[in-house]
Amino acid sequence: MRKLCHLVFMLVICVNSSLLSAQNIFSGFEHLFTPVRSYVVYQTVDDIIIDGKADEPSWNLAEWSEEFVDIEGAKKPEPKYKTQMKMLWDDRYLYILAELEEPHVWSYYENHDLIVFEENDFEVFIDPDDDTHNYFEIEINARNTIFDLFMAKPYRNGGVPIITWNTPGLKSAVFVDGTINKSTDVDKSWTVEMAIPFEAIRLGVSTQIPKNNQLWKINFSRVQWQTEITDGIYKRKKDAVSGRIIPEDNWVWNATGLINMHFPERWGMLQFSINQVNGPKVAFQYPDIEELKKYLWLVYYKQKKFQGENGKYAKTLSEIDIPVTLTTDLGNKLELKLFATDFQFIAELISSKQIKLTINNDGLIQKSSLK
Repeated sequence: MRKLCHLVFMLVICVNSSLLSAQNIFSGFEHLFTPVRSYVVYQTVDDIIIDGKADEPSWNLAEWSEEFVDIEGAKKPEPKYKTQMKMLWDDRYLYILAELEEPHVWSYYENHDLIVFEENDFEVFIDPDDDTHNYFEIEINARNTIFDLFMAKPYRNGGVPIITWNTPGLKSAVFVDGTINKSTDVDKSWTVEMAIPFEAIRLGVSTQIPKNNQLWKINFSRVQWQTEITDGIYKRKKDAVSGRIIPEDNWVWNATGLINMHFPERWGMLQFSINQVNGPKVAFQYPDIEELKKYLWLVYYKQKKFQGENGKYAKTLSEIDIPVTLTTDLGNKLELKLFATDFQFIAELISSKQIKLTINNDGLIQKSSLK
């Protein structure tokens, strides 16, 4: 009897240890798996004039987003100044409006494709097909100077910014509630208004107008520098000891969890609705596939960590403490496989719903159906 009790006790310990291990596989990476924000965008009911003033009925009806947070999330203090955005769309454009609270609006860069994040700016990031590759970035300063670029893949994977890409047909305007570059007064805010043509951000040879309930990955960032004023001119503040420019604050719509905007998997989600902005509202539909993707991203993050520590990729999932089978919180049963050399890898996931996903060492997500 004593031996039987001991055996049962050991089995319970083993089962509980297995469950605990499955629950703790995200330990150390929790900051990269916090829930992402979402926004349902509705169609306009009138023509939008891009002048930075947003006084059309459509804008008055559109909902403001949540206030921006620090790029690293809850572990950092809330931003000093309030930032919010809202969106609309029609059959030609995605419209974006952002309001940035700011007591000292300043900007000097005037030429297109100057690095405007060297001043305070507002930035838009769009990944239309949610594969973390082939995405677009548009930055704007308080003088309405645009810096836009295309990324074939993120910097972390060897991507380089294609600055020669410009946003054809982009309309933009900035309205300053105050006086720009006047250090002797206190301003209220500056407002950015954009109309981004779907034709400008197409992937392939034809323009894809979003369909009802279609999802994009999107994010917004505000770069904010500490400043000092010399002879009436705003300059980025320098550390008194090192003499180096004090690092900027990054205030974003959806926190990536680290100081890097180029983690497209950590962007928020935009859902298109064909309803007009004055019509019925719909609930955001969080796709089940996003629940599956997080396990592949965990493999990716752990492989990159393993490579950094060992100079090569792990050959087996056990080396990075990931089980080959598991059950998600939503009840999906998953089978994971890893195919790797020292220098590259592909991780494969097959769900009980017959969905197959893969991720490679460049962070490219691909989907196929087994049905």
